[in-house]
Amino acid sequence: MTILAYLIPISLIMGGLGLAFFVWTVKTNQYDDPEGDARRILSDEYDDKPKQ
Repeated sequence: MTILAYLIPISLIMGGLGLAFFVWTVKTNQYDDPEGDARRILSDEYDDKPKQ
């Protein structure tokens, strides 16, 4: 039972670090690519059709 005294704070710290890292990536615009999708859909470079 005493192991829970160690595991609960460790898991909360790790979860907090993960949340802080996610917030940091959102604030530094890591997920923004407004022009990429618009240009990628018109490109023939990466075609999903198999070559025959």
